Amino acid sequence: MEPKTLAKAPQRPGKAPPLPEAFLEPRALAAAILEAAWSKNAYQTRAIEVGSLVDYTDIFLILTGRSDRHVRAIADEIESRMKQQGVLPLGIEGRQANTWILLDYGDVVVHVFEKTARDYYDLDHLWGEAPTIPFEEPVWVQEFARSEDSSDW
Repeated sequence: MEPKTLAKAPQRPGKAPPLPEAFLEPRALAAAILEAAWSKNAYQTRAIEVGSLVDYTDIFLILTGRSDRHVRAIADEIESRMKQQGVLPLGIEGRQANTWILLDYGDVVVHVFEKTARDYYDLDHLWGEAPTIPFEEPVWVQEFARSEDSSDW
């Protein structure tokens, strides 16, 4: 009986081409995604390191938009900017309702929520024990978040 050999899993399963060299490190990929999201005023940003807890990704990015249209605009901007840099998503879910859009970039999975959906699904609590990745939102995002928290929608 011959010993079994384990085939190495492909780096990017699915239809997406290999990642450009600049994005081989998950944190670099996450940083580029965050820049795109922040350009559309995504707020309440949380980056969670889940690689030691799950085997399908390394980082979750959780973002909030103020409405279903805002959620869609954030997701569209992420997809567009990453495509311009040679990075295609492995999958996108949630475009019909636009209250929770998930963009799967392999090493980084992005969750863009409308505020009430984020509160309802509460991924922040679900993954509360996972370590977070420190970053600082740009000043304009912090100001936008303050104005959203103080407004009566």
